[in-house]
Amino acid sequence: MSTNPEIGRSLVAAGIRTNYHDQGQGSPLLMIHGSGPGVSAWANWRLAIPELARARRVIAPDMVGFGFSDRPPGQRYTMDGWVEQAVGVLDALDLERADVVGNSFGGALALALAIRHPQRVRRLVLMGAVGVPFAITPGLDAVWGYEPSFEAMRRLMDVFAWDRSLASDELAQLRYEASIRPGFQESFAAMFPAPRQRWVDAMCSPEAAIRALPHETLVLHGREDQVIPLANSLTLARWIPNSQLHVFGHCGHWTQIEHGARFNRLVGDFLAEADRAG
Repeated sequence: MSTNPEIGRSLVAAGIRTNYHDQGQGSPLLMIHGSGPGVSAWANWRLAIPELARARRVIAPDMVGFGFSDRPPGQRYTMDGWVEQAVGVLDALDLERADVVGNSFGGALALALAIRHPQRVRRLVLMGAVGVPFAITPGLDAVWGYEPSFEAMRRLMDVFAWDRSLASDELAQLRYEASIRPGFQESFAAMFPAPRQRWVDAMCSPEAAIRALPHETLVLHGREDQVIPLANSLTLARWIPNSQLHVFGHCGHWTQIEHGARFNRLVGDFLAEADRAG
């Protein structure tokens, strides 16, 4: 057994040996992480999984190219492939439908999943999401252009968090060490080579498809987010018919960490409405 909490269980999803976490019982909730260097599902959702798992079954996979899932030689990193893997996770666990929470890159993936496989998604939560057109920010360009060093990771911590007390040297050291694990930087560098605007564009879903989404959707964003502009969530809330929007003040890109208790309550209450409706 691994002593690393980032390593959970293993399944094969769309041919990819996938590391995932599975906690709790009840209505299934699929949580999809963001795309920061050295990220894993556990690193992204560690404060949310135990709390949300009190009332439901939480499943949090490492998407291919990230965390402790396999990195097959020659793997192409595309939205098509990530959507297939997400559906594969549900199939491998014999789940017809799940609520889906997506963070940043994971928001674009959750959005694409709901559009392409609407019957597999019950409710949708999009947090600081990519998925609509925007000019890449200096913050996102720095995240995707990361080259490993403690100093570079320390600078990124200040980009991610509004509350500088969260962006400690200790956390920066941990995330730097995570980013240089064997294979991590190689796959990360292969995903988002410059010029990086094209990867923002590649993650967009068509406006007409977003406007046609039938799902009840909760859109969340940090007001001071330097990575993904608040305007993204304003657009999503405007385009998705059955949506509601919550903007966290004094909050950067780490909504689930900087406002963890509020995030967990909002998401838990939103999903509980569907539980009560049956």
